[in-house]
Amino acid sequence: MTEAPSPFVPVALVTAAGRGTRAGGGEPKQWRLVGGRSVLARAVDALAPVGRVVVVVHPDDMTRAIAALGGRVTLVEGGETRSESVRAGLDLLEGSGVTHVLIHDGARPLVSPAVIAGVLDALRAGADAAAPALPVTDALWTGADGRVTGMRPRDGLFRAQTPQGFRLAPILAAHRAAPESAADDVEIAHRAGIPVAITAGADDNIKLTWPGDFARADAILRARGGTEGTMTDVRLGNGYDVHAFGPGDHVWLCGIKVAHDAGLVGHSDADVGMHALTDAIYGALAQGDIGRHFPPSDPQWKGAASEIFLRHAADLAREKGFRIGNADVTLVCEMPKVGPHAAAMQDRLAAIMGVDADRVSVKATTSERLGFTGRREGIAALATATLIGG
Repeated sequence: MTEAPSPFVPVALVTAAGRGTRAGGGEPKQWRLVGGRSVLARAVDALAPVGRVVVVVHPDDMTRAIAALGGRVTLVEGGETRSESVRAGLDLLEGSGVTHVLIHDGARPLVSPAVIAGVLDALRAGADAAAPALPVTDALWTGADGRVTGMRPRDGLFRAQTPQGFRLAPILAAHRAAPESAADDVEIAHRAGIPVAITAGADDNIKLTWPGDFARADAILRARGGTEGTMTDVRLGNGYDVHAFGPGDHVWLCGIKVAHDAGLVGHSDADVGMHALTDAIYGALAQGDIGRHFPPSDPQWKGAASEIFLRHAADLAREKGFRIGNADVTLVCEMPKVGPHAAAMQDRLAAIMGVDADRVSVKATTSERLGFTGRREGIAALATATLIGG
């Protein structure tokens, strides 16, 4: 059997612990509204398709953050500087199975799926670090006391943006070794000798810093149709799968090995629940089914773990700008008993898809001894997945 590809488990880390006094408005800029919603909420929603989102907030804002974002993100208290806040988030991720992190300014609420996908694609292709930027096109001056004192060449200069993506271990080590604060995480990576690939930025990916930036952000959202009340792109997909019983002493169901007096017959590990859920995600994306992406005629998938298929479907959804809103799996069988394993199945599916466990449901029913499942000839599974984009 072909060795499974190395896992790619990205997480978004949103920094929102600053006070943002230059922006005015009487409160930290991340809590001010643009297009009827808070700046931070928009930034979090933009990064949600990456998977898990960690948000670093000021200790004074923790209660507010729990009320606004609780259940959707992991919250961490920040430090005195931006670098200290990022370090707090990175420390939390160490040892969690996360392989890559996208660090994003909570004051950039308008980042597009294309900008995020560019960073993810570079990391997935093997880059240690990648960050979006725009080439400087304006003339550059130096000045003092309100007068021009000189010029600077603009060749090879870029305007940095976020999210800035990194392999977790090197950027965590670089932060821990950094003797002082830095303007952004690319600076810390560069000091540590980590090569950083430049990906495409976007003019709309502005950082809200000055009072006038909020009016500009509102105008961008109006042009996008993204003010409060606008419909988001919601996709619904269904999946159905069946596998017959055959020789064996266990079955794989939703990623959990369950002892049984028979096995399930299939080209892969025959995990009927995971297959149905994978097809539900592909269906919501209008991307066919497992057979299109992993043909059973290809011998490399013989006996393969079905989590490979589910992880591919979840990654594909994120690449296309969607996050998984919820997933529901129903297993139809007389035996084995699913109830004792349902919680473990729920946790396993959530981990593979990179979502919170409370967004996944696993349940079972019988067919009242009717049909092939009633005769204990096999197991059927039905699944529904909701994807949210926009």
